[in-house]
Amino acid sequence: MSGGGNGGNRDADDAPHLATVAVHAGAEVDPETGAVTPPIHPSTTFVQEADGSARAGYVYARTGNPTRTRLERAVAALHPAAGPNAAAAAFASGSAAASAVLRSVDPGGVVVVPDDMYHGIRRLLAAQASRWGVALRAVDTSDLGALEAALAPGDVALVWLETPSNPSLKITDVAAAVRLAHGAGARLAVDATWTPPGVADPFRQGADLVMHSSTKYLAGHSDVLGGVVVARGEDDPTFAFVRELQGLEGAVPSPFDAWLTLRGLRTLALRVRAASESAERLAAFLADHPAVHVVAYPGRPDHPNHAVAKAQMERFGAMLSFRVRGGADAARRVAAAPRWFRSATSLGGVESLIEHRAPVEGPDTPTPDDLLRVSVGIEATDDLLRDLEGALARV
Repeated sequence: MSGGGNGGNRDADDAPHLATVAVHAGAEVDPETGAVTPPIHPSTTFVQEADGSARAGYVYARTGNPTRTRLERAVAALHPAAGPNAAAAAFASGSAAASAVLRSVDPGGVVVVPDDMYHGIRRLLAAQASRWGVALRAVDTSDLGALEAALAPGDVALVWLETPSNPSLKITDVAAAVRLAHGAGARLAVDATWTPPGVADPFRQGADLVMHSSTKYLAGHSDVLGGVVVARGEDDPTFAFVRELQGLEGAVPSPFDAWLTLRGLRTLALRVRAASESAERLAAFLADHPAVHVVAYPGRPDHPNHAVAKAQMERFGAMLSFRVRGGADAARRVAAAPRWFRSATSLGGVESLIEHRAPVEGPDTPTPDDLLRVSVGIEATDDLLRDLEGALARV
């Protein structure tokens, strides 16, 4: 791994570190007042010039708002590997952002998806893909042979990746997957919700598009919903569709939500570093605990794709899962026991969360019923270790 100690995510020796970009991107001094903190523009409509033109490029908030523009510029700047023309489109949720990308596939097309993925998008696709005229092909994308076989018919329009996958933390070699997808005439998009800037940037491995649920690490405080799609430029054909859909449907964040997300971005590098360092220690502790029989964390040398993770990630991230001895009943007891870990869904906030995942995903889930998913926050690591130790005593 590289770059983590100084904020990472640099593409040239003289390029600013992620920690610096995160503080300043989209935070230009207000020209009218000199305010260091950008103002919020709540207006839904904007005055036109006498000739009918838009005074500053804004007409109606569904198609554009100054606060949302700041957020989009900031998120694009956090992906330097996307290039100098990087563009971003903000949505009201991660699911809305993902849906916009997935709906870019023309009727009759095929989308390859991971066999282990966020259940919300899996459910969305199961319910809606056929109505869009799109076929799905689920595959273990961490198995490049299986991915190549899924692409062999030549009918795939889009490969959708999660790496690490949710909740089993499978690792896909993004660069190899890109080569396979492009060789088959398909585009490749990565749901990078678990790998925010400072953990990984799939554009470095050649991804065409990246999606974040900004509810998670980008905003970082469990108080705002949002999603964002990032591309190498406004002229990217898939992104052009996403941008058009954003304006036509208006599934966009409110100005206040955009402002809250911008505020969260300022501490992104610090939060990601602290949480990732804690997660490595917690994973090591869990791997040695007699009540635990599986730990999934890409930073572990025994992870089956550890070498791939080490090559393509700046840090190993703050997400992990583990399986407890004693089945579902034991998992429920452990999830309910901690003092500092909140038993709640979601991830990427300042607080640590633990969740018995299978009941959340429903009866058709492939997730084992003894699996607990953990989002490590920024609390003191020693406190978190003691908390887990006490919880596991319930097994």
